[in-house]
Amino acid sequence: MIIGTGNAIKMLLLNDTFLSQNLEEEKACLSAAADGEKRENGRKAGGGKTMTPNRETQEKRQHSTTWIPYSYYECRLPEWFVNVPMHWHGEFELIYILHGRGEFICGSRKLEAGEGELLLIPPNMLHATYPCREQKAVLTEKEKEGCGGSSSKAGLVPMVYDALVFSPVMLGAGSGDRCTNECIRPVIKGNIRTNVCIRRDAAAYEELKALAERIFSCVRDNSARSDLLLKSELLRLIWTLEESGEIVFEKGGTGGETEAVRPALEYMALNFREDITVEQLAGLVHLSESHFMRCFRKAVGIGAIEHLTQLRIQAACEALSDGAEQIADIAFACGYSNLSNFNRQFLKRVGCSPKEYRKRNRET
Repeated sequence: MIIGTGNAIKMLLLNDTFLSQNLEEEKACLSAAADGEKRENGRKAGGGKTMTPNRETQEKRQHSTTWIPYSYYECRLPEWFVNVPMHWHGEFELIYILHGRGEFICGSRKLEAGEGELLLIPPNMLHATYPCREQKAVLTEKEKEGCGGSSSKAGLVPMVYDALVFSPVMLGAGSGDRCTNECIRPVIKGNIRTNVCIRRDAAAYEELKALAERIFSCVRDNSARSDLLLKSELLRLIWTLEESGEIVFEKGGTGGETEAVRPALEYMALNFREDITVEQLAGLVHLSESHFMRCFRKAVGIGAIEHLTQLRIQAACEALSDGAEQIADIAFACGYSNLSNFNRQFLKRVGCSPKEYRKRNRET
């Protein structure tokens, strides 16, 4: 089952079908893994070899849009599966292992996790997954039917787990309040000490497990109302992790950078419909353009132009939902002088055209 914006599942399912936006690319990855290259390179990463996120390892699939800021995957790793190659993405990933065991590389750490345990992988962290060959999870008859039920390998898999890949927007990352600045952005930016894996002996394990089950229940409901509850449960997850000591926030965080660029943030919020340049914003806070861009990215997590684009697209979404204005008029009112550019930016961030967005909103 795939719910959300992910138009291609990132894992192998029981029916031996590997769905991908670029099948040839994935075949090459699997071939390399079969030869031992991918596995060797990946395992070395957990043993001290420094690997950094870059364009080559960035996952190309889109997991979140403005309309649905997450994707849900039911992951069933077949017996013959080699690995999920080393990759990263700009969203969080919450993993809840239902059966079996697996090996994970998260940043510079290599760890093993099993049934009932959780992993919370922060945005932009390199990670990979390897099944444990010595242990197999026995599938139910219903799960076997998902792969035709005829394969001799259908009843045994190294690992079965649910995965939720969700945008930081689900945690209110776009807000500028003190909670976001002090509690959410440090998690997004990695300015924390955190246990990626939540084990059965964790202090708040039972509460965290119950939270995970409620989170995935919300996702499976797949409705706007359940998304409201999902947001609150994700925030409670972060709060519980902090309270139990699984997340320790670094003192200082991004407060200095946030204060430095606050006038620019406030100006953009009020004037995003106007032509705004980086030079203009840097002048507002009396910084050089290069220093301003570094401070802005450190404080907000994205560049100033991307933030401006998000403000404009959000305003366009509201206008498309609330009124009957022509799409071209909405585009111009939101700061776009070129309709084609507006349509392109909207599709990239929302996952559908403005016309389709308006249609969906009217149907709900």
